[in-house]
Amino acid sequence: MTSHEMAKNRCGRLSAPVLLVVLTASAPVLADAPPGAAACTGCHGPAALGSAIPSLEGHAAADIVAQMEAFRTDQRPATVMNRVAKGFSEEETRAIAEWLADAEVLRHAEP
Repeated sequence: MTSHEMAKNRCGRLSAPVLLVVLTASAPVLADAPPGAAACTGCHGPAALGSAIPSLEGHAAADIVAQMEAFRTDQRPATVMNRVAKGFSEEETRAIAEWLADAEVLRHAEP
């Protein structure tokens, strides 16, 4: 069995922890980021503008928290974000949202 096969859960999808590791490894390492937050900028940074993945640039922390809660409770359909959101507590989500709402964070994110 390959490592990729071992990383899959019974449904054949990558598990949330494995997904977070993959996202974190591909994202820039930004100083003072809450755990897990730097991974968000890899997909949702300025390079996301004009793509199917929305940029979080200009979003208020409260809006990010509300969307993460909608993903966590399956109120908002998603392919990946519902699993990602379930990997964070409410406190972690709030800290990440506050960090992302700082315009400087996304301005310095690398694609």
